Amino acid sequence: MGKFRFEDLEIWRVACLIGDELDDIANHLENQKRWRYAEQLRGAALSISNNIAEGSGSSSKKDFQNFLNFSRRCVFENANIVLFLNRRGVLDEATKDRLVDELRILAAKISAFSKTLGTED
Repeated sequence: MGKFRFEDLEIWRVACLIGDELDDIANHLENQKRWRYAEQLRGAALSISNNIAEGSGSSSKKDFQNFLNFSRRCVFENANIVLFLNRRGVLDEATKDRLVDELRILAAKISAFSKTLGTED
């Protein structure tokens, strides 16, 4: 059986790895009875890879680029949540620094990939 187009995209694989890390943090938040934080983080984390996957099924490059833009914006949302959780004492400095760096790199990779699509259909 074949693969979906997005499965070959590095940005999707990286988004999944970061999403796994963020989901682990969400599980920890649930153990602390911080359900709203957990729900927000989990949804934002999943949205990065979801938008890449959904966009890869688009019939036009412009549509795919729009989904990549949504995905990149979700990266920023996750960075904000990570910084917030650090300010609240939920995430230590090392974890915050590592995740923010990973998210920054992913945002750059999504932008670079989007530019390779061009704008012609």
